Amino acid sequence: MSADAELLNFIYQNSQMGVETLHQLLPMTDNEAFKKQLHAQLKEYTGIHEEAKELLNKNGCQEKEIGQFQKIMTYLAIDMKTMTDKSASHMAEMLILGSVRGIIDCIKRIRQYEGEAEKEIVELMNRLLKFEENNMEQLKSSL
Repeated sequence: MSADAELLNFIYQNSQMGVETLHQLLPMTDNEAFKKQLHAQLKEYTGIHEEAKELLNKNGCQEKEIGQFQKIMTYLAIDMKTMTDKSASHMAEMLILGSVRGIIDCIKRIRQYEGEAEKEIVELMNRLLKFEENNMEQLKSSL
């Protein structure tokens, strides 16, 4: 698989995970300010996800969905972690940890494909990186 396809599929799967996670968490919170933050994040993850899909198709590549096993494991992990604590603070902590993993993965991928991937794709990856960093900062207010 080419560097472009690998990087785009990483962006596609990362943003898909963000979309699915937020869809799972949104109905669990009654905190309106936190819910507003989650809706804003959902909108950006959706935009990045759609752009990654468009670029994959434009480059003649097939998008690779997150595996069913990983989806189920993530869903169950979120369910277990929120079973006894559905507070905005607890959910913000979970999302911050997810964003930190996303930041690390983004940086590794950017360095791995530096000079190999198309500029437009690297820019989308940098957009995802900045978005994850921003999420982390914004979520601190909910801790």
